[in-house]
Order: sequence, then C-alpha cells, then structure tokens
Amino acid sequence: MTTLTLVKAWTTAKERLKDAGVDQPAIDARLMLEVAANVTRTEIVTDPYRELSAEQQAMLEEFLVRRARREPVSHIIGRKGFWKILLRVNKDVLTPRPETEVIVDEVLKAFPEAMPFSMLDLGVGSGTILLAVLAERPAARGLGVDASNEALAVARDNAANLDLNTRAALMHGDWTAGLSDGSFDLVVSNPPYIPTAVIETLEPEVRDHEPRLALDGGPDGLDVYRLLAPEILRVLKPGGMFAVEIGYDQSKAVEALFRAAGAREVKTIKDLSTHDRVVTGVKNPLETGT
Repeated sequence: MTTLTLVKAWTTAKERLKDAGVDQPAIDARLMLEVAANVTRTEIVTDPYRELSAEQQAMLEEFLVRRARREPVSHIIGRKGFWKILLRVNKDVLTPRPETEVIVDEVLKAFPEAMPFSMLDLGVGSGTILLAVLAERPAARGLGVDASNEALAVARDNAANLDLNTRAALMHGDWTAGLSDGSFDLVVSNPPYIPTAVIETLEPEVRDHEPRLALDGGPDGLDVYRLLAPEILRVLKPGGMFAVEIGYDQSKAVEALFRAAGAREVKTIKDLSTHDRVVTGVKNPLETGT
C-alpha cells in the first residue's frame, strides 16, 4: 500500500466521491479523513504532509466505499454537528439538518437566557432541538417524547455527553398521550411530513438509510399535523409558544390546522434557502381551559 499524506488522502478521497456523484465531496472527504486519521480540520491544513498509518488508510478506504454507496456521512462517522452542539447519530434517528436550526433560532428569540421555562419536544429523535435549546438556556428544562426506543437510546447518550441529562427527561410515548393539559411553556416538533409516495423519489442517503417512521407523513404529508395541532394547544400553558417544522409547500395547510385548533399569532418562518420551514404561534393567554 502506498503511503498517503493528509493532503493526498483528502484530494484522492474528494475525487472518488465526486466520481461517485456525491453532493459536497470536499466536505465529506474532510469529515471522514478527520475521523479515520484522528486529526482536526486545522491539522489537515497546517500539517498536510503527515503520513497516515496502514490502519488509518484502511479505515478511510472503508469509509469511502460506504459513502460511494450513498450511506450518509453522519452514519459512517457516527456524529453530526447541529447549532452549537455535536450529536451522536446512527440509522435509528433522522440526521440533524441545518434547516431545523430555524426552530432553535425562533425559540431563543422568544425565551431570554435567564428565563426558566419548560419545553416539550415531540418526536425527539437524537435530541436535536431539545438539547440545542437546553444547551443555550441554563434555566430551562425539557421533556422529549419518541415512539422509537432506539432513537431514545441515542438521545439519552447525547444528553449525557452534553451534561444535560439532569434537565432533559426522555420518554417513550405516542406523541402527547398521557401528558396533562397546560403543562409546557414551549412545544417544538419536527414531525414526519413527507407524503408517502414522495419517499421513493428522495436521495438514496435519505430513502435507504433514514428511519421511515421519521419521514412518512401519510398520503398528503399532513397526517401528524392533524393529530398534533389540537394536542399541542392542549398541552401548552396559556400564552405558551409552539414551533413545528414543515415541508416547503405545507405552510397554508399547517397554519390553517393550528388556527382551527385555536392558536393565535400563527405565522411561517423561512429558512436560509428562503423556503417556508417553521410554523409558530401561541396559545391564547386568556384561555383557562374548560
């Protein structure tokens, strides 16, 4: 085996991924090289002629073969950055996406740093939204609910690694079932919203490697919102806020569902690609329940 330097390994990896039709080959090649060769991004630039050991080359080779088969980088290296935290991820959870950071951004604008508040994350997955918010808001505490025990195991790991396990409770459950009325100041969710028939047309990284449970939103993609809109309003305290991620063409339909459930100040926030991405609103502050 020819000895590879960091710079040569990166260049070769980049070309191979490009030939395999991978999106963002340079970034993916660097991320896999960092893990395989146990180096930082800075070291690749400042020490480009450092040689990889035979074991490191073999690991990089294995990573490249897997990525060329369109396995997501996050599954290969077992981690993904989101907001300001690093999360462990695997095939049992949705890989965190930058668009979901819009929810975190909206929440942090609404809740000042020192404010104590309680949050609920429905379909918590790897802990993405819940843990990103708790990491920024030391007085907050939260509950994450998921129907997948495998996903909850990943979330528990992430909470412990980020030292947030004393403020983040994680529970196996069916959305809001068993939760009492008016319990939370904030409810967030990134539910499954892709219409069933569209899933087969998605990129192989998503279609073949992400959990179907976290993607499939039923025939029109709106099944979960129909269930969640009245339930989110039920578990929110009067004056409490909600923020849910949506598909790019679902703004009107999801807004209408929340308005019908009694939500106020319902609006849609766009992501950096200027696609409709998050619907937010509040529960009537004067509502005292029935």
